[in-house]
Amino acid sequence: MTTGFSAPCLWMRGGTSKGGFFLKSDLPADTAERDAFLLGVMGSPDERQIDGMGGADPLTSKVAVVSKSAREGIDVDYLFLQVFVDQAIVTDAQNCGNILAGIGPFAIERGLIPATGDETSVAIFMENTGQVAVATVQTPGGVVTYNGDAKIDGVPGSHAPIPLEFRDTAGSSCGALLPSGNAVDVVNGVPVTLIDNGMPCVVMKAQDVGITGYEDRESLDANTELKAKIEAIRLAVGETMNLGDVKEKSVPKMMLVAPPKNGGAVTVRSFIPHRAHATIGVLGAVSVATACLIPGSPAAEVAQIPEGNRKTLSVEHPTGEMSCVLELDDKGQVATAALLRTARKLMDGTVFG
Repeated sequence: MTTGFSAPCLWMRGGTSKGGFFLKSDLPADTAERDAFLLGVMGSPDERQIDGMGGADPLTSKVAVVSKSAREGIDVDYLFLQVFVDQAIVTDAQNCGNILAGIGPFAIERGLIPATGDETSVAIFMENTGQVAVATVQTPGGVVTYNGDAKIDGVPGSHAPIPLEFRDTAGSSCGALLPSGNAVDVVNGVPVTLIDNGMPCVVMKAQDVGITGYEDRESLDANTELKAKIEAIRLAVGETMNLGDVKEKSVPKMMLVAPPKNGGAVTVRSFIPHRAHATIGVLGAVSVATACLIPGSPAAEVAQIPEGNRKTLSVEHPTGEMSCVLELDDKGQVATAALLRTARKLMDGTVFG
């Protein structure tokens, strides 16, 4: 069903995701009207999203809503919306660190902030979780460039680097880094770590749910027994993680970890939450890397951790790796986390709902 509404839109790839980037002022103020429009834009609910812009995958059915910020020290406010593919659901229950990579370039492209030289730092308030990230955008001659030599796994070619620094992400959605207060909880007989360092995640050993942790995405998606097992765990921990009934929510994400195979810190297979991820979400990677540093956790038992207070943890995933740089404070707690992402402008125009 179409809404008859249209809006200016910049379609962008951010990290290993892509979607529509909108100015808040260009969207309906009423949430129900906005969501109906975005469902129409993506062509949901439909597994192929044939009547919309969505790419028949959660990773390509995403929306960023951006506005100039009135907050001190913040340039723009960013609301992430996940548009479900096969259900008429638009949710703000989670953040998205991949789409976040496009927010700085978008803000400059739309004139929300000026470029400040060859590089422009953009302080971004993430409305979903109340946290702050700082993106560094390449702006030679005062113009955003997407060309460069930075490569990230899951994206062909090279592009301009966009480092993202996350601040105060612990407990972003769950109220605490470890919402249960425990490093390990046993759920349905499986030891898990319930953690939120930017993304609510349930981290467990792959072998404890009957797989190796090195399977490809297609094999995981076809494993209905595995998916039923981890979904039962996910539903059981919603209340404990202060997320309530998560049956129709996209969080927590399910992270199945194994020892690294390619020189990294840990291998992970991520469910987001019902489909296997081709890579891993940015903030999911931060949460998994943090779990690796918690003594006695399932992740710590399989991970290879470098020395020092500044640790670069390479999180291996089905199509490569994502490196997280974690800075520890004097108490050994994670103080900041940074990752390298890229983005690219794909289309600028008017989209119809």
